[in-house]
Formats: sequence, C-alpha cells, structure tokens
Amino acid sequence: MALSVTNSLTDEREAFEPTGDEVLVYVCGLTVSDDPHLGHARLWTHADVIARWLAASGYDVRHVENFTDVNEKIAARVGERPEWDTEADVARHYIARVIEYMRGLNFRRATVYPRVSEHIPEIIELVETLIEAGHAYEANGSVYFDVTTFDDYGKLSNQQPDDLEAQGDPDERSEKRNPADFALWKAGGVAPDAIEEHAKHDHGDDHPTGQTWESPWSEGRPGWHIECSAMSMTHLDDTIDIHIGGHDLVFPHHENEIAQSEAATGQQFANYWLHTGLLETDDEKMSSSLGNFFTVEDALEKYGPNVIRTFYLSTEYGSKQTFSEAAMAEAEERWERLERTYHAAVAACDSVGATAKAEDSDLRAAVSDTTEEFTAAMNADFNVREAMVALRSLTTAVNRHIEEAEPYDYQGLKAAIEAFESLGGDVFGLQFDTETDGDVALASEVVELVLDVREAEREAGNYDRADDLRDSLADLGIEVQDSDDGPTFRFE
Repeated sequence: MALSVTNSLTDEREAFEPTGDEVLVYVCGLTVSDDPHLGHARLWTHADVIARWLAASGYDVRHVENFTDVNEKIAARVGERPEWDTEADVARHYIARVIEYMRGLNFRRATVYPRVSEHIPEIIELVETLIEAGHAYEANGSVYFDVTTFDDYGKLSNQQPDDLEAQGDPDERSEKRNPADFALWKAGGVAPDAIEEHAKHDHGDDHPTGQTWESPWSEGRPGWHIECSAMSMTHLDDTIDIHIGGHDLVFPHHENEIAQSEAATGQQFANYWLHTGLLETDDEKMSSSLGNFFTVEDALEKYGPNVIRTFYLSTEYGSKQTFSEAAMAEAEERWERLERTYHAAVAACDSVGATAKAEDSDLRAAVSDTTEEFTAAMNADFNVREAMVALRSLTTAVNRHIEEAEPYDYQGLKAAIEAFESLGGDVFGLQFDTETDGDVALASEVVELVLDVREAEREAGNYDRADDLRDSLADLGIEVQDSDDGPTFRFE
C-alpha cells in the first residue's frame, strides 16, 4: 500500500508523489516569545513522526522548521529581565528553551532551523521581485501585496478578497489599495500600542521598538507571512513537497504564503498541505494568550517524554485533541504496558529458556501482522492511532507466549523485540530503556525472595507491610495470587 495523504489544498486524499530525490518538508515553527506548551509540542510530535515515517519508507528527507525570532510579542518582553536588553536577547533565551525541550521529547533534529533575523537579505530580495512583477506596491515606506493581482487567492482557505474585512492598524488600513492586501515590509519599529497589548510588565514611557533593518523602502521590519516563504525557498526550493502547520494558520498565514510565493516564482509553492488539529483544554484551544496552557517543561517533569508522545499518538494529526488528566493517565497506562512487555521480551529472549528450535506460530504471526497493520495505517495519511493499536496488539501475543510457553521461542521473541524497536522506537520515537538483567530466571528468583519476605511479614501480623509489598510488585507488572499452597505470581 503506497503512502497517501489528505491534502488541505484539495481537501482530498491523494497518493503521495515527491517531486525529486529528496522529500522537501517545511514546518511552520514557533514564535519564540514564551515557553512552549503542549499545544506547540503536538505539532512538533506529528511533524517528527511524519519525517520519521518518510525516512523509514526509504525517502531522503530534508526537514526545515523555522524559529520566528522577529515579532512584536518578543519585543514586548524586552527589559522584563536584566539580561533582556534587546529583542534578540529574548529570542535567544526562548530558542534555547525550545531546543532543550525538543531534545527532551526525543525529536530527531531537523535538517536546519532557520531564524527570521538571519534571512533579512532574502526577504528583501523576495519583496523586490514581487514589486517588479507588479504584485506589490510601496506606501509611505511600507510594502503591501496586492491580492487582486493573484487570481488564485483563496484557493487554500476558500476566502475571497471581496469578502474580507480590512486588517491591521488604522494607518496600515489607510495605506492599502484593497482591504485584503497584506504587509510584506513595515516601515519603522513596533508601535507602542502593540507593545502594550503584549507586554507582561510595565515599560513606563520607554517602549522598546524591536530590531529594524535598512531596506530600499525604509528602515523597518519584515511582515509575518513573507518570512516563511523566504526561509522555505532558501533552504528547500521554489516548490516543496509537504508544508506542515496548525489548522489555525490556514488563513491568513498559509493563504498569504501561497500568494506571495507563487506570484514571485510562477510555480506551485507546496504540493501537499498537512494541517494538524489543535490541542484543546476545557473546550478551548490551548494558548499562551488564554493562559490555559501546560508547559512542555512541566509536562516533561510530570509525565516524561514517552507518556507525552503516547498521548499524542492516540489521535490522528488532522483531528483536534483534548488534554486532560484522565487522557494522560490513559496514555501512561498504555506506555507502561508497552515498556513492561518490551522488557519481558528482552529478558525472556536473553534467558537460557529461549531455544533455537522452539517455535510459536501464533507469536510469529502476530509480529508479521503487527508490521503489516502498522505499515498500512501509517501509509493511510499517517494514521498513528491505528498504528498504535497494531503495536499494542503485539503486547498481547508476547505476554501470552512468556506466560504459557516453555521453552521460549527465541526467534519469535527476537522478531517481536525488533518490531518494538523499529516501529515504536524508530518511527514513534518512544524510548525503550534497554538496561535489563537479561535473565527471566534471575527476575523470578528476586520475586520469590520478595514473596518470602512478604510471607514473613504476614506471619508476624504485619499485614499492611505485606500488602505494600504486593502492591509494589503489581506496580512492576507482577501479579501475585494467594492460594492454600502459598503465593504464586506471573508477569503481566
């Protein structure tokens, strides 16, 4: 089954056909004005898994994800800390935080992480091209894209220029030829009212203006939309294969990216647009501005990377998802079952009880079925939910084999371990701790020793202590069953 994706541009499922030897992927990254939250990490996780699956499918992938380090929200935080003297100081602080959390969540490194501030020459060159081609115009030192010159405007969002209301401040609206025109370059720095809107502290009368650059039209700052086009063209090509971003960016950001890019090059900007659903809490989008967010830092400390990734992988990328304690508890339970089963498989496979001639046809069939079902799910628009169901089904077969088989099927267990590592590890980015004693017999001896201690506690009347020991074993995935002949146990 070949890979197919749901293309937001056509709203249809389409066969994926890359344009060249490399798959060119651009991800709309984060505006680095605050600590990232789980809503941001949801986009990162799905982009990471998509890139991993493309690589696992044999493609060479060029994955570009930007940092927006020029923005009024960033400028508004200048002076909030003694070391934050400039917009660049604030941006560098939060870029470092994002990179730290990306590594903490076990994301593979992108090919490159471009920053807006590094690409001002490319942005200016792109704006000049649009002016020369008659798609943009200068007004009082600012430059605007004329949407009436691009016949396909609205093809992604189905928004029509005549139906759009004017956006921007009063001065900007007065400079535009058409209400739907958007800024490519803005004269001057950040306006005081924009600073006040986003400030988290009192600036008094000393409002920061953000960094500005010289251009043919004025000393000023780039518009939001032109930045991604310039960075994508610089590090990928005029036409890319896949553009990934959140549903909330379809309009105006992605619509305007298409207009300015295709007007400048005469080529299709992106062949496949993939939009991730938003993360919600209490029926609202998780957002820094709403204050209803859970930071990645706090989530990593509370849940760890594997539980967070398991949570995200329970829902397809294009669907919205709800964050709650109950949902995280369910993800934690699912991850722990995967991890316990993996450890049990490693220990059994490396034990003297695993032999060359033992064969469990059901176990081997389960490994084959899991691989086929996982592959089919991921090729069906990166359906991580169904792929995770396939992976979890393997735990049932492995646990049944370990519980019932004697001796163990070495080759079947080895294949199961490799499936967990390749599908769960290489594709899903889950981290199975491979440190293990590697011996089921030794593990059993340790459990029996704990049970001997538990029996001694019971005989001494210390029933609470005995119950605590039983509960501790249960937490480790060891079920204890009491009988007239004494306690028995099994690995879940």
